[in-house]
Amino acid sequence: MDRLFAILHVESWTEFWWVAFGLFGQLMFTGRFLVQWIASERARKSVMPVVFWYFSLAGGVILLAYAVYRRDPVFILGQSLGVFIYLRNLVLISREQRENRLG
Repeated sequence: MDRLFAILHVESWTEFWWVAFGLFGQLMFTGRFLVQWIASERARKSVMPVVFWYFSLAGGVILLAYAVYRRDPVFILGQSLGVFIYLRNLVLISREQRENRLG
């Protein structure tokens, strides 16, 4: 276990689980790009599926929590803005879908 802690630059199980949590957030970001790429390839044009924004929001919130734990002001600022933008896009999409249903 000492070797794993050394590789991840952690000194306790608490730090280990925060790093694991941060890595999961980063995987959410990777997942969103894969989803967007696959959807675009299938449509044979650039497509931004709604799930892209959900992956973005989940990854952003997770990474923001990780950044707060690490007390990294640059990372906190960057993720805070991203989370706002991802949430705003989901609100706009939801509004448009509601208006289309009401016709």
